[in-house]
Amino acid sequence: MNMSRRVPVTILTGFLGSGKTTLLNRILTEEHGKRIAVIENEYGEVGIDQALVINADEEVFEMSNGCICCTVRGDLIRVLNNLNKRRDKFDYVLVETTGLADPGPVAQTFFMDDDLRAEYALDGIVTLVDAAHIEQQLGRSGESTEQIAFADVLLLNKTDLVNGEALDSLEARIRGMNRMARVMRSERANVPVDTVLDLGAFDLEQVLERRPTFLEPEYPFEWTGVYSLDAGRYELNLADGPDPAMSLVVVSDQGTDDAALRESAEWCVRQYAEPAEIIHPGGEVPVGKHANLRIDSSGRKSFFFEVDAPRQVGLYSQHLSEEFDLQLRNADGAVVPAEAERTWVAQHEHDDEVGSISIEIDGDADPKKLNAWLAKLLRERGVDIFRMKGFISIAGESRRFVFQGVHMLFDGQPDREWGDAPRRNQLVFIGRNLDGKSMRKGFEACLV
Repeated sequence: MNMSRRVPVTILTGFLGSGKTTLLNRILTEEHGKRIAVIENEYGEVGIDQALVINADEEVFEMSNGCICCTVRGDLIRVLNNLNKRRDKFDYVLVETTGLADPGPVAQTFFMDDDLRAEYALDGIVTLVDAAHIEQQLGRSGESTEQIAFADVLLLNKTDLVNGEALDSLEARIRGMNRMARVMRSERANVPVDTVLDLGAFDLEQVLERRPTFLEPEYPFEWTGVYSLDAGRYELNLADGPDPAMSLVVVSDQGTDDAALRESAEWCVRQYAEPAEIIHPGGEVPVGKHANLRIDSSGRKSFFFEVDAPRQVGLYSQHLSEEFDLQLRNADGAVVPAEAERTWVAQHEHDDEVGSISIEIDGDADPKKLNAWLAKLLRERGVDIFRMKGFISIAGESRRFVFQGVHMLFDGQPDREWGDAPRRNQLVFIGRNLDGKSMRKGFEACLV
C-alpha cells in the first residue's frame, strides 16, 4: 500500500457543547496551505457557518440526517468514494461527528472497506473535552468516556471556566483514562492548527518524538535531580507548592546515565510503597528512605541531610522541582546546581474502567504465533479494545511492521527497513478492564 498517496483524515469528536464546531471553523479560516474537504454530521437543521466556508477555500459535505456512527455510516462511505472523483480539489479530510457519537464506528469505516483503505489514511482522532461539564458527563454518559479513550489528542477546552486546582485534577483523570493521548488546554478551541492535523497517529515513533516519556511505566514521583556533592551537610530549601507536603527519597551513589536512573527509579518505587517518615521544617531527611516533607505554613522551609563522602546523590521527588522552587544549598549557603534532571510519568489515581496497556520488548515475533494471538485477543476482547497502535519486529522480515486498530478491526503494513536499529516491539492498547499482565504474557509467547 502506497502510504504517501493516501489522503489523511482527522476525526473531530467530543460531547455536545465541547467546542468541535468552533475548532473546525478556526481550522477552515486559518492560513495553513491545505485544501480540506469537510464531512459534518450534527443533529438539527443548522450546520457550520457557511460564510466561513465560502471565505475559506474548502469543499464542504454536510450530513445532518442522523448519527454518522450508525444510521448513516453508508452515507459516509458513499461521500468518501464520491470524493475520490474530485481528488484534485482537496488534500485533507475532516470528519466532525455528532456529540452523541461513539467515535469507534467512525474510525472503523477506514479499516472495513478495502477501497477506502487504499485511498484514505486515518491520521488521528481529536477529542474536545468541556472542562466545565465533563465530570458530570463522565458520570452519566458512556459516549464521553469512549470519546476520551479513542483520542490521539485530547483538547481540554473552556479552561477559563474552571479554577486551576480543579483543572489539574481533571487533567490527571483524563490522562489516567488515556495515557496514549497528547493533552492540551485551550479557551474557545484556540490552538495551533499543526497540533491537531498531520498527527501521523498510526506511527508510535512520532508520538514518542513529541512525548519521549510516553511508554515509560508510571512512577509515584515526577522528578529526579542528580547532584555531585562533597562530604558535608546540605539544605533542601522549599517554597510553597501545590500540596502542604512533598514526598522524597534521597538516593546515594546515583549515576546520571539512563540505565542508572531507571535502576534507581525501580528501587524508589519500593521505598515509596513504605510508610513515609514525617519530616518537619528543620528536620533531618533520612537517606534511602521514603520521607514526607511537611510544609504546613507559608514561607520557605529548610530540611537537611548528610553526605559522608564525595558522591553523586539523586533526589526522587513527588513533584517537579519548580513546583516548590526546590533549591539545594551547601554549608556556605550557596545553591548547588543539578548535574542532571529527569521528568517521569506520574502515577495517577482514578476510578474509571478505561485505561491503557503498554508493551515494550526487544526480539522478533513469530508471524504464525502473532497472528494466532491477535486473532484470539480480538475475538475475545475486541469489544473492549477501543484503540491499538504500535510497531512489531517480525522474524525474517527486514522492515518493521506498523499497525493500528479499532475494536476487532486491524490494519497494518511493512514500514521502513530496520537497518542497524535494535529490533524492538512497542504496542499500546486503550480499552476497558484490560488485563495487562495476561496481554504481555500472550505477546511474549509469540517471540522467537
